[in-house]
Amino acid sequence: MPVKIRLQRHGKKGKPFFWIIAADSRTRRDGKFLEKLGIYNPNTNPATIELDVDSSVKWLQNGAQPTDTARAILSYKGVLLKNHLAGGVRKGALTEEQAEEKFNAWVEQKEGKVEAKKENLTKEQEAAKAKALEAEKEVNAKREAEAAAAAQPEVEETTEDQEAAAANEVDDATAEEAKTEEKQDQSGS
Repeated sequence: MPVKIRLQRHGKKGKPFFWIIAADSRTRRDGKFLEKLGIYNPNTNPATIELDVDSSVKWLQNGAQPTDTARAILSYKGVLLKNHLAGGVRKGALTEEQAEEKFNAWVEQKEGKVEAKKENLTKEQEAAKAKALEAEKEVNAKREAEAAAAAQPEVEETTEDQEAAAANEVDDATAEEAKTEEKQDQSGS
């Protein structure tokens, strides 16, 4: 029976979530499987991958062929490296301890890279939040300044209007006095 290591889709529309499985290559994508080897969630950043390395190596040694995506995931988690090192142990090129030591060193290095990426992502998110907060503060300050400026001229305009109205009243009063004086002059002459 030809065995494939492949992905089995789960999750909802637009939010896929995959199981990494060993299954007969003739079964449907989401059909029966022989063993669940792990999970893969591409919705997170970086993608979440949980994998049983020893079971995956066992299936590879028994002739299971991974699909392209499954091969990339197995390589990312070090399954292909561990399978390669196990082949070296079988041939006598390495001892079991040397192979385990090399694999653990590689895993630590890989975890360091992943942690560095996570830290960079969190720093970028914090920087973006801080930048957005600063932009929002600037916009709020500008709005407050505009509101204060809009309120200030209204007060000044009302006082100017009142002064203009008072000046008009004074002008009207002087004009009326001048007219009454002219009438008195004309009637008195």
